[in-house]
Amino acid sequence: MATFNEKLTLQWKDAANLVLGLWLAISPWALSYAGEPKPAWNAHVVGVIIAVAALAALIAFQKWEEWVNTALAAWLIVSPYLLGFTALTYALWNQLIVGVLVGALAIWTAVTASGSGLTVKS
Repeated sequence: MATFNEKLTLQWKDAANLVLGLWLAISPWALSYAGEPKPAWNAHVVGVIIAVAALAALIAFQKWEEWVNTALAAWLIVSPYLLGFTALTYALWNQLIVGVLVGALAIWTAVTASGSGLTVKS
C-alpha cells in the first residue's frame, strides 16, 4: 500500500485539482465578489465538489472522478455567460482560468490512467 506522500507524487494532478477546488471555494472572499450571489454561490458549490472529487481520487482513484471534474470544468467555463455575470471581471476570469486548469488536469489524468486505477506515471 502506497503512503500518502507517494500518492501525492504519483497523483500530483489530483492534488492540484484539490488546491484549485479549495481556491475556487474561497475565491469570492479573496477576490471581493462574495456579495454577488450568482458567481459567489457558483464558486462555492463547484469549488467544494471539485475538491471532494479530487480528494476522493487521491484516496481511492476511479476514472469517473476525473470525468466529474471535467464536467464541472466545462460548467465553470460556460457558467459566467449562462448565469449572466460576465461584467464581473474578477469572477469571470477566475472561473474561466480555474475551469480550464481543472479540465486539462482531469482529462490528462483520465486518459493516462490504466483501467480504473492509476498506474502510469506522467
